[in-house]
Amino acid sequence: MKRIVLSCLVMSLSFAVNAEETRRLSAEVLWELSRLAPPVISPDGRHIVVAATTYPEDDDPEQSFNPETRLWLLSTRSGSEQRPLTAEGTQASEPVFSPDGSRLAFVGKRDDDDTGQVYVLPMDKPGEAVKLTDVPTGVSALKWTGEHIYFVSNVWPDKTFEAMAEEIEAEEDSKLSAKTWNAMPYSHWDHWLDEERQNHLFRIPAAGGEIEALTLGTDLQLPRTDAGTGEYDVSPDGKLLAFVANSRTEGVYPDYDVFLMEIGSKEAENITEENEAPDGQPMFAPDGKTLAYTRQAIAGFYGDQVKLLIRKLRSGKTDLLHETWDRSVSGLVWAPDAKGFYGAIDDAGSRRVHYLPLDGAPERLTDATNFDGLSIADDGTLVARNQSAVYPPRVVLVSKDGKDVRRLDRFNDEILADVDMGTYESVTYTGADGDEIQMWVHYPPGFDSRKQYPLLLAIHGGPHGAITDVFHFRWNTPTFASWGYVVAWPNFHGSSGFGQDFTDSINPDWLTKPYADVIAATEWFADKPWIDSERMVAGGGSYGGYLSSVLLGKEHPFKALVIHAAVYDMYAQTSADFAVHDQRFGPYWENPDIYAEISPHMYAAGFDTPSLVIHGQNDLRVPVGQAFSLFRALQRNGVESRLVYYPDENHWILTRENSVHWYGEFRDWITRFAAPGPR
Repeated sequence: MKRIVLSCLVMSLSFAVNAEETRRLSAEVLWELSRLAPPVISPDGRHIVVAATTYPEDDDPEQSFNPETRLWLLSTRSGSEQRPLTAEGTQASEPVFSPDGSRLAFVGKRDDDDTGQVYVLPMDKPGEAVKLTDVPTGVSALKWTGEHIYFVSNVWPDKTFEAMAEEIEAEEDSKLSAKTWNAMPYSHWDHWLDEERQNHLFRIPAAGGEIEALTLGTDLQLPRTDAGTGEYDVSPDGKLLAFVANSRTEGVYPDYDVFLMEIGSKEAENITEENEAPDGQPMFAPDGKTLAYTRQAIAGFYGDQVKLLIRKLRSGKTDLLHETWDRSVSGLVWAPDAKGFYGAIDDAGSRRVHYLPLDGAPERLTDATNFDGLSIADDGTLVARNQSAVYPPRVVLVSKDGKDVRRLDRFNDEILADVDMGTYESVTYTGADGDEIQMWVHYPPGFDSRKQYPLLLAIHGGPHGAITDVFHFRWNTPTFASWGYVVAWPNFHGSSGFGQDFTDSINPDWLTKPYADVIAATEWFADKPWIDSERMVAGGGSYGGYLSSVLLGKEHPFKALVIHAAVYDMYAQTSADFAVHDQRFGPYWENPDIYAEISPHMYAAGFDTPSLVIHGQNDLRVPVGQAFSLFRALQRNGVESRLVYYPDENHWILTRENSVHWYGEFRDWITRFAAPGPR
């Protein structure tokens, strides 16, 4: 058995706290913390800007749904500078430096702004931010290349901005609530999509001036469901544009391709036409000679491995890099010399910084804890967002070889100074087919191996994701552990970061191997003298809710379950924005056996475990009817159960009061059936 033991101490604290003076993490404390976006480094490598979001206090209910996001300035030199760049009471996000570092653009919402707009702030001298745009449909996904700032907006393609403003005002004044569609998609996660609107790319001179539409008129649009900075890039000389668009004109499912065009033209070349699976993330090299982009090979399998390709712009020759490397590329930034990339790679239970050369094999640079949000300066200075199960995201400087990681911020130190997070470790055990399963195990504060503790086994979503070494605000492990439970997160079959075969091993059978892995995890714990086998509970959300629903109809040792936003009925899931196996394996009327064999609702006759069912009305990824159907089945079978419904939440519980309530419901339920604390 392999173990990696990690300390619960927050590394940057400069003082010790006596055990008698510590307190435990709670849901209330979670909402006191600042939540950091990925950092952005200046071209000269001296300064960093990071957006930090804070939430209002409980005694201000009128502001409870309005978090505040401000920009903060940090330094790579002193490691002590930390000051706000934007004022209290305003919203600021998506910072991006000018190529010379003298100015900073960001998306701001101030004064009478109804939507986010482009603001520019001087960095080399005192001065106030200047508003550049007044786009009625708002701006997002900023990039600054040359003398232009680029942005995306969700517009009516046949209307002027003035006409769009009138349309928005008319919609706000109208009492009509009907929505209509003639084709898919109609929703994405938590919002309905307007069929008449499209995501398009625009630019404006950094000194101010006329806004220029770049993709309008090409008969293409950026992805309807989501269009961020990963969906486009501009060459360093400002002459070429690469963007992602759907090349399929009919049918339910899109074929996302990478298109290349000269700015000012309306003709775009599809450079990935031969691939029917998604292509994306175009990135011009710093020298402007090549274009990198990513590719998946299996249409309809979002967890398929993501590969990296390089296209030489002059010749059009394209090469696939690192073909045999059994990891997906993600979080990439070009190295300044254009000889490779740095990436934040999902790797065996952690997200680690790697260097991916154009010529040679990928090299892992970091080991323990999680890294993402990489940003690199012209001199190669690399910064990232770093977190672990026992400390929230922070900003760090990462040396070129990854051996030196230095923290640059002080966010949350005062709040967490006396909080005991417990300890955690990574272990492995034998799961389905004799395969090794990695699992995170978190021990409560004051853990004593001579005593016995209850187990909370948490089941991650996806399923083609992984629970990595993160400080999860919505399913926070130290908070669960603070109640007096050993908390475990297994990365069962289907999880990402353990190779293509492992990830794809559960398709189309979502049930058999993950269920076996969960049961094997409980058997691993049952052999430990510090676990009380009579006090085991489990729960999960989304796919984790699915697998928890599977447990309801099968043998298991759990005294109670918590089932959040569960895919309970595979047939009903076809009403969602994601219909599981429909694209890859066909609809249920063509392959009914697949759905019948793995759908938890087909096993409802055997449901007998007390269950807490939770769902939000605005969940369009797993529609709320799934929860009502599950609760009815439990009640019909006479199973002790409770339904918690949030009319204003989506797939996640995102507001302060509801989140605290969610944690309270969770705690009350599991403590009823598995008493907390040691015995």
